[in-house]
Amino acid sequence: MTSHVKNTLVTTAAIAGALAATTLFNTTTVKADTTSSAPVTTTTSATKDTAIASAQAKVNSASAAVVSAQAAYGSASTAASDAAAKTAAASASAAATSSAVANAQAAADSAATAKSTADANLAKAQAAADSAATAKSMTSAAVVSAQSAVASASAKASDADSAVASAVASAFAKASDADSAVASAEAGQTVTANLMRSDDPTKQSAAAGFFAKQVTIKQDGSDYLITLTLSSGNGFIKSMTLNGEQPTTTTANGDTGTYTYKVSAAVLAKGSATLAFALQTPMGAMNQTALLDIDTTIFNGLLAAKSDADAALTSAQAALSTAKTNAAKAAQVASSAASAATAAATVASDAAVVATSAATNLTSAQAANSTAQAALTSAQAAQSAVDATLATAKANLDSANAALTSAQAELKSAQNIVVVTPASSAASSASSAASSASSTDSSAASSASSAASSASSTASSAGSAASSATNSAASAATATSNVASSASTTTVTSAVVATPATTKKATSSTPASSTTAKTLPQTGNENQSALVALGLAILTLGIYPMMKRKHA
Repeated sequence: MTSHVKNTLVTTAAIAGALAATTLFNTTTVKADTTSSAPVTTTTSATKDTAIASAQAKVNSASAAVVSAQAAYGSASTAASDAAAKTAAASASAAATSSAVANAQAAADSAATAKSTADANLAKAQAAADSAATAKSMTSAAVVSAQSAVASASAKASDADSAVASAVASAFAKASDADSAVASAEAGQTVTANLMRSDDPTKQSAAAGFFAKQVTIKQDGSDYLITLTLSSGNGFIKSMTLNGEQPTTTTANGDTGTYTYKVSAAVLAKGSATLAFALQTPMGAMNQTALLDIDTTIFNGLLAAKSDADAALTSAQAALSTAKTNAAKAAQVASSAASAATAAATVASDAAVVATSAATNLTSAQAANSTAQAALTSAQAAQSAVDATLATAKANLDSANAALTSAQAELKSAQNIVVVTPASSAASSASSAASSASSTDSSAASSASSAASSASSTASSAGSAASSATNSAASAATATSNVASSASTTTVTSAVVATPATTKKATSSTPASSTTAKTLPQTGNENQSALVALGLAILTLGIYPMMKRKHA
């Protein structure tokens, strides 16, 4: 093979290797983080720092605004809570005073009704007291009248007693001699008495033969004592009564005896009395009755007058007793009525006091209720104002949180800006691009550069035979460098900063969450490294045979 052909092959291999490496370096693409939603921007480092600082300042300002809005909202919330408590207290107070007004009104109405009732009762009691006083006066007059009647009847009875006594005395005086009159006056007046059949007063009783014809009458106070003398047959008499009364005294002297009975003036005035016997005869026991017919002509009709006078006295005394009883009852009724009137007056007075007090309490309750209602209205107005302030504070807080969220988003966007620095040579551009892409590409680029340098040094030491090939390789390398330089000026729009600077975020009630950007894996790294190595191998294989042939 001629030297011209060899040189051509070497040159072609070098150019092919350089072009392969350069093409691979400049076509490497870094894909963006698919998990980030922030837009991707390319700029210089200074511009990015300025953007980050500006966004951070906005975040800090928005955080401070959030803190301030939160403080205002907290203060407004406390004020609203206090206002609500005051409104509730005022409402309870108003309800209580309203209830107090209702109770006071009911008490006032009840007191007014009680006063009306008490006044009506007082009027009735006063009328009853007046009526009772009138009745008392009338019964007192009746008592006086009855007392006068009693006195009059007593006088008449006394006059009748005197008349009877006078008649008796006159009868005694008419006696045959003073001695017998005196004796009769001391022993009593003897009068004729006959026993007549009770079933036929015109016929003499069978018992008349056993009694003396004379009976003795002796005055005993307002009554009279009649003494009967049994001349025989006293042994047959078991008991004997006169008008159903047992004898006051009896004497027995063998077959004779005396029996004394107390009778009223009316009996003497009547001139007859029933005599009842309980006998024990040889024929057996038997009961008999007879009429004792007494001759009272000695009294000349005065006994009847005395009896009438006594009856009148008794009636007057009964009337007096009744009048006194009625007067006592009337006095008691009048006293009770007066007491009732006094009690009714006291009740009416107390009811008036209660009614006045109830009216005063009602007025006080109404005033207190008016005050409580005014306080409730004021508290409600204050609560409305505080609620409006709270709503404004809430709106300000929401606005501050929104501003903070926006600032945090702007900061995150600034942190995601890609910084691109222009390359000074094809080798440094290729190395920088490989370094941004991945550490594996950087290693591959370094290996390719070292292989090229080693090949160049070997060709230089081989002599002049390889000089032409070396120059051709250098020209190819220069062409490759120009291509790489051109590629380095191309804007990479899909790259993302591997690790943005960590920025301290402001504390807020709703801080926006941010995710630290990570270095994205390069795509096709393994294939690219293999192609670089292949290019370098081709370059080496083209240079090495020529060097070997030259030294052969």
